[in-house]
Amino acid sequence: MNESTGYEALTVDTLPARLGKVAEITARVGADTAAWQIDEVGDGNLNLVFIVSGAAGKLIIKQALPYVRLVGDSWPLPLYRAYYEYHALTRQAVRAPESVPSIVFFNEVQALIAMEFLEPHVILRRKLIRGERVEGLAKFLGEFCAQTAFRGSELSMQSAEKKADVALFAGNVEIPAITESLVFTDPYFNAERNNHTLGLDTVIAQLRADVALKVKAQQMLQRFASNTETMVHGDLHSGSIMSTATESRVIDPEFVQYGPLGFDIGMLCANFLMAYFSQPAHRGGDLNEYQRWILGVIKKTCETFVTEFKHLWENERTGMLYPASLFEDQGHDSTPACDAVLKGIWTDAWAICGIEMHRRCLSLAHNADFEDIEDAAIRAPLEARNLMMGAELIHRAAEFKSATDICELARTYNNKDFL
Repeated sequence: MNESTGYEALTVDTLPARLGKVAEITARVGADTAAWQIDEVGDGNLNLVFIVSGAAGKLIIKQALPYVRLVGDSWPLPLYRAYYEYHALTRQAVRAPESVPSIVFFNEVQALIAMEFLEPHVILRRKLIRGERVEGLAKFLGEFCAQTAFRGSELSMQSAEKKADVALFAGNVEIPAITESLVFTDPYFNAERNNHTLGLDTVIAQLRADVALKVKAQQMLQRFASNTETMVHGDLHSGSIMSTATESRVIDPEFVQYGPLGFDIGMLCANFLMAYFSQPAHRGGDLNEYQRWILGVIKKTCETFVTEFKHLWENERTGMLYPASLFEDQGHDSTPACDAVLKGIWTDAWAICGIEMHRRCLSLAHNADFEDIEDAAIRAPLEARNLMMGAELIHRAAEFKSATDICELARTYNNKDFL
C-alpha cells in the first residue's frame, strides 16, 4: 500500500481528464470524455462518489478522502481504506456470487475504485423509510451473511490461506478503530463527538449507570478486536444495501476486517429493528402491516442464515475446524457441533445488535430512520424504545432461541412508553 504524494482528490471538472485515458473506464462509459456527464452523489460519511455517464454506459467512481467527510479535515483518515475495500469486494464476489457490484478498475495511489453502476437500485434505507418492499430481500441477505461468514472462516478456508488473509486485513487499523470507539465505547459515556435527541437524558443516564451492561459491551469489543473468525463487512446496515423491487446488492465494505462470525448479521438486524421502531413517524394507515413486514424480513433473514450455514456445513466444511475425520468418517453426526457453533454466532449477534441500536442514537453518525423525523418530541419516544430494547438484547443475548423471540420482544417494546 502506497500513501503516495501523487494522490489528488477528484472533482466534477477534473475527472474526465484524469480518467479519460483509462481503457477499462472508457470501454464502459465511452471514449468521448467531452460527452461524459459527471454527478457527485456522495452523501455518506467518508468518501467522494461520482456517477459517470457516457454514450456506452455508466460507472460509479468512488474515491477515499484523507479525512472523515462527515467531520472535516480535523479528523484525518488514511487513504488505504480503498485498498481494503477493493480486496473485500473481490472476496465477497467469490464467497457470495452476484451479491456485490463488479469492479472495473482500481488505482491504489489515488484510492479510487471504478465499479458497476447499479440501476435502478436505490439505498435500502430510503425504501424502508418510504414504506416500500423488496421481494426476496430476506433470502438474499441471509444467504450473503451465511456465505461470507462460513466461506471466510477456517470452517471452509485452508488455515494458511486464512492466516494470510487475516494478516492482509490486519493493516486496516484506523477504520476498525472507528467502530471500536463509536460503536462499542462512546455510547456509554459523554464522548466528545456524541449527540442525541432532546428528551432522552433519563434513558441515557439509566444505560450509562448500568455497569453490567457496559461490561458486556466491552466484552463484545474484546471479541471484535481479537477474534478473527471470518472476514466481516464491518458496516452492514440498510445504507450499505442497494435494492430494486426484486433485487439487492451489498456495497461499501471499507470497514472490513476479520472478526466474529455473528458480527454482520447482528448489525444488520439492528438496523431493521431501528427501521421498525421508527415507522410510526413515517407511516399512516398501513403502519401495522408494514411493521409486520419488517419483522418478517428479520425472521426470514435469520432463518435463511441458519439454513444456508447448515448447508455449507454439510457440503463445504473443508477447513481445519470440525473435520469429517472427527465426525462423519467415524460414523458420528456432526449436527451437535454445528448447533454449538450457531449458538455462539447468535449469542454474539444479539449482543452486537443491541450495541448497534445504542450507537445509532447516542454517538456519531446516526441513521436516517430516526434523523429524518424532524419533531424531537415524536422522535425521542421512538428512540427510547429502541434504546431500551437494545439493553435487553445485550443483557440476554445468550437466552434467545431464535429470531422469533427477537420479533416478539420488538412487538412488546413497540407498545411501551419510557419517557
